[in-house]
Amino acid sequence: MGNNKELLLIHPSMKPVSLTEAVNVMLPPQFYTLKKEVLPLRYAYQAKKIAPSLFDGLLEGGDYEYMVWKEDEAWVFLAYDIQKITTFLESKGFALEHVSKLFFAQQSVDLFDKPILFGEDDALVSLDGMVVVVPRGALSDEDGPSPVFDNHFTPKKGIVLSGAYGSVLSLKQASMLSAIFILFALMFFVEGSRYSDDSKAGEAKIQELLSSYPALQSTYTRESIMTKYKAIDTTERKKRELVKMVSGMIFKGVTLSALEIDTKSYKIHFTCKDAQVVKRLNQLAAKNKLKTSAISGSHDLKIEGTL
Repeated sequence: MGNNKELLLIHPSMKPVSLTEAVNVMLPPQFYTLKKEVLPLRYAYQAKKIAPSLFDGLLEGGDYEYMVWKEDEAWVFLAYDIQKITTFLESKGFALEHVSKLFFAQQSVDLFDKPILFGEDDALVSLDGMVVVVPRGALSDEDGPSPVFDNHFTPKKGIVLSGAYGSVLSLKQASMLSAIFILFALMFFVEGSRYSDDSKAGEAKIQELLSSYPALQSTYTRESIMTKYKAIDTTERKKRELVKMVSGMIFKGVTLSALEIDTKSYKIHFTCKDAQVVKRLNQLAAKNKLKTSAISGSHDLKIEGTL
């Protein structure tokens, strides 16, 4: 949508403007530094990473940003200081909220095949694939009349000023964040709806059980049943933990000869190959806080305890 707005070509000697609606702005070479390099790169993000090193020593002091794109076999590297650009725009009467997008003349290099007059004494023209500023006096009659500068010079890709939207985020970043937040909101709504349905279904099931078994409507009865089964659950957990520990104590040279577990106690009988195995098994038992006892006349170990 921003590409449909009026495109203005600015220059250092321009007169102040007074705008009532948003426009796009094209910047001539005075506002950027350009380099072209033939490099074995496939993607623009790779070129953008090395852009600062290519301009090392070529730029004046400032906080520079970079734009890169490919023209034929060469990569185009463009450096610009957004602070200097916005300061100039404000000095000429531009309110940042009225600047929709910024473009650079080099992005439309093919359209500057004929000189475009701007300012009182200058013109923009494409020479050797680069848009440059030339004095009007250097133009010849053979160049013909200057084409009209209008919206068809608008490139596809531009820069959105953060100040134009009253935010530190660009429009693209704000749009992406909005989409992410909307997705999270939809997920929260769907999950909340599902949990609500599950809760209602659970409540309905409880009411059905209470209706079928009137005795359960008594709080005392329910608490008694919960206490009873809580004790059973605790015992069963201890049994499972014991079995897990015993399985971890079986290794080469150890045989589990017997395992007895009831509601209150347990008995375990291990048959060991030799004294070295017995020693290691005793160490594992001590690690699991189990007390062992030797069976006379053999390398067997016995473990007993209460749950």
